[in-house]
Amino acid sequence: MISRSEKLRVLYVDDDPDLQQIVKHGLEMSGNFLVKISPSGEQAIVDIPEYKPDLIIIDVIMPGMSGPKTVEYLRQNPDTKELPVIFITSRVQAHQIEQYNRLGAIGIINKPFNPLHLAPQVTTIWEAHHG
Repeated sequence: MISRSEKLRVLYVDDDPDLQQIVKHGLEMSGNFLVKISPSGEQAIVDIPEYKPDLIIIDVIMPGMSGPKTVEYLRQNPDTKELPVIFITSRVQAHQIEQYNRLGAIGIINKPFNPLHLAPQVTTIWEAHHG
């Protein structure tokens, strides 16, 4: 369970400025999350060592390095291979979900999503993973 005294450090990776603010605001309003935004997979790789996130929420489709490619890269590094990842995507076909699971995703959030339900949804995924 996420304790009220400690906030979960989330790195949200997405190239869409509107979604960046919706996700950041939706998570931080709950009081359980501290969110840093990375606008690309490449930037996320730079931000991770400094920010030290507990969780990464990452969009699947981005210019440059896609979400899955970014996670593949992270899985090859001993310092980031165990980092919990939630994919956020409109691509939820069975074969795509299999790919996300193979990459070690702890959850998938479908787009479009209700911003008011985002924090409880992330909390549920987190707690199921850390149960």
